[in-house]
Amino acid sequence: MDSLDSDLKRLIVSALKLEDITPEDIDSDEPLFGTSGLGLDSIDALELGVALRKTYGIRIETVSDEIRGHFASVRTLAAFIASQPGEPG
Repeated sequence: MDSLDSDLKRLIVSALKLEDITPEDIDSDEPLFGTSGLGLDSIDALELGVALRKTYGIRIETVSDEIRGHFASVRTLAAFIASQPGEPG
């Protein structure tokens, strides 16, 4: 899953156009949203969702607490993607 973590970090930086952050700056376990960690917001969540759909075919129909949990960090997002049908585990 380390490769998937790295791919996700590059996707996050690229899709969200994070100019002052490199993929190497992102810790796989740091929070993606909120005031700590990467500090992404709801607009970033929408853009990241679109990028995930384009890259991995992941469709998120309804945002629930479970989905929010999958988006907590790069590591939880990678585990979610790997668990999807048709995705490498």
